Amino acid sequence: MQFSHRLLSETVQSGDTVIDATMGNGHDTLFLAELVGTQGMVYSFDIQPLALEKTHALLDQSHKKFPQVNLIEASHDQISKFVTSPIMGAIFNLGYLPGGDKTIITKSTSTISAIQQCLNLIEIGGRVVLVCYYGHPGGREELTRLLEFVSKLDQKEFSCLRYEFINQINNPPILLCIERKK
Repeated sequence: MQFSHRLLSETVQSGDTVIDATMGNGHDTLFLAELVGTQGMVYSFDIQPLALEKTHALLDQSHKKFPQVNLIEASHDQISKFVTSPIMGAIFNLGYLPGGDKTIITKSTSTISAIQQCLNLIEIGGRVVLVCYYGHPGGREELTRLLEFVSKLDQKEFSCLRYEFINQINNPPILLCIERKK
């Protein structure tokens, strides 16, 4: 869902620090690395070694150097152990690794913990973008819990938006965007 990139490109600038909470095949990591430039910092998380391999290969294929990218083999609920500086953006693609083991999925408990950690770090005007794939076993439960969590965020501090396809079948992804207001 390229709209997620558009939402982040409106707020993230060269020199910013950002998080790819679900590295996957590396497309968001590459996008963020190009967005923040060599003066910025990208922290990219995944629990699967295959994700790190695919992301490393994608970065290499771009024929650019990305010294500002940190590929971290850890769950996204460990963000605060690795990131302590303020961030301007974060992105999550929830579900499973495309082309990987479909039984290894994101789960609401760790995802909500990771979102909260990002919200503790996010600067005013910064955004946390969640692309929620939910057509797999466990996906609907995660989406339900995320919607409950996001809908309870303080409206004085955060604006929370939900974007979704209304004419698509087969569980099209739903995008959530959380922006810090103050």
